[in-house]
Amino acid sequence: MAQAEKNSVDKAEINDFVSRLSVEQRMLVVLKRELYGGGWEPMLDDLRNRLIGKPYIFKLANRIQDDIERIEAMREFEKAHDIDLAEYVESA
Repeated sequence: MAQAEKNSVDKAEINDFVSRLSVEQRMLVVLKRELYGGGWEPMLDDLRNRLIGKPYIFKLANRIQDDIERIEAMREFEKAHDIDLAEYVESA
């Protein structure tokens, strides 16, 4: 497949993925960009620390395990496509 074709396929796949993000997922992407310097790991550390009663930076939601699963799925998508979803999701 030619590079131009690959890029257009990737963009279509990325746009499709972004269009299917839930409100909760979009919030996590925005928080990743605005509060955690663009990295998933500090946010995951916060969530995991909250689960075990350690100090944490920000209260994201009562559904911590759900947020962790959302983050892991989005992080895998980013890695597979070598992108940052924050470039595709606008702040509210």
